[in-house]
Amino acid sequence: MTLNDQAALLRELHKPGSPLLLPNVWDAASARVVAEAGFPALATASAAISAMLGYPDGEGAAAEEMFAAAGRVIRVAQVPVTVDAEAGYGLSAGELVGRLIGIGAAGFNLEDSDPGSGGLVEMEEQARRIADVRAAATGCGVDIVINARVDVFRGGRTETADVIGEAVERGTRYLEAGADCVYPIMARSEYAISALVSELPGPVNTNCLPGGPSLDRLTEIGVARVSFGSGPHKMALGALKAMSGRIRAHEDPFVA
Repeated sequence: MTLNDQAALLRELHKPGSPLLLPNVWDAASARVVAEAGFPALATASAAISAMLGYPDGEGAAAEEMFAAAGRVIRVAQVPVTVDAEAGYGLSAGELVGRLIGIGAAGFNLEDSDPGSGGLVEMEEQARRIADVRAAATGCGVDIVINARVDVFRGGRTETADVIGEAVERGTRYLEAGADCVYPIMARSEYAISALVSELPGPVNTNCLPGGPSLDRLTEIGVARVSFGSGPHKMALGALKAMSGRIRAHEDPFVA
C-alpha cells in the first residue's frame, strides 16, 4: 500500500461501536508480536519508547531518537502505524510532517500539553498548530491521520461537568482545525467518556485503564479507538522483573 492508502485504512478503522484497539508498541520486537496477533494497525507509545531509550517521558528524549525508534516499528510492520509525536518536539509544522512521512507514519498523536511548563497550550494556539500540520500534510500529498490529544484530565483532575466541557470545547475546535480524532487522555469514568462520545462531533479515542470501563463497555458507549499507552511495556517489564527474582532465588525462571 502507498502511505496514502495506509492513512485511508487507518482512518476507516476508527468506527464508533467497533473501535480500533491499539496495544501500544515500543520497538520492532513488540511491533511484530502485536501485528502477528492480528491487529490491523499499530501505535507507538512515547512513554514506553522514552523508557526504552533511558529518558523520561514528556519529550525527555531527542526527537531524532524518538523518530528513529518509531521508524524501526514501521519498518517491520505490515500494517499502518500511528506514531506518538508528543507535542511535536518544537518542530515547525512542515518539519514535523516531513519527519513523520519520512519514516512512513500513517498517523500521529499531537498533544496540547506544553512540555516546558507542564500546562496546557492555549486552545486557539493548538488549533492553529493542527491547521498548520494539516496544511503541511496536504502540501506533501499525504492525508496523514491526526489524533488530537486533549490533556485536561491529566494530573488526576476531577471529572466535573466543567472539566468535561473544557475537553469538549477543545476537542471540537481541534476537529474543526483538521484533526481526524480526539484523544481525551486519562478520561477514566464511564460518565465522562459517555459525555465526550455524545458531545464531540467526531471519533473519540480513549484509554482502557485498570478500574475503568471494560473493552465491551467502551464499545457499547461508542468510542472509536482504544489505546493502552505504556501499559503493555510495563506488563512486559513486570514479567522480566518476576523472572529476574526467580533467577536470583535459584527458582525455576520459566514458571509463568
